[in-house]
Amino acid sequence: MIFLLLLFILIIATFLGRELISKVPSQLHTPLMSATNAISGVTVLGALVVCAANTDDILILILSFIAIVLATINTVGGYAVTDRMLGMFKKKEGKK
Repeated sequence: MIFLLLLFILIIATFLGRELISKVPSQLHTPLMSATNAISGVTVLGALVVCAANTDDILILILSFIAIVLATINTVGGYAVTDRMLGMFKKKEGKK
């Protein structure tokens, strides 16, 4: 029963997140990306804590490791995209 409730919450959150992100104007993408990077950083820390606290159950260790890897990829990729977007606003030095 709890699995169905969690699955329902995941499905609703997925649809709601897609709708919200698709309606964000382009001027807000950089601040939104920064917030997403912060959330992924918290996910990495949370997964590290869970991984360190529960060393008995192999399933928890595997899921924690997967969460660490995916959140780290998301964080690094997000910072790379943010840096690239901010680089577009820098003034280019022309020939004098």
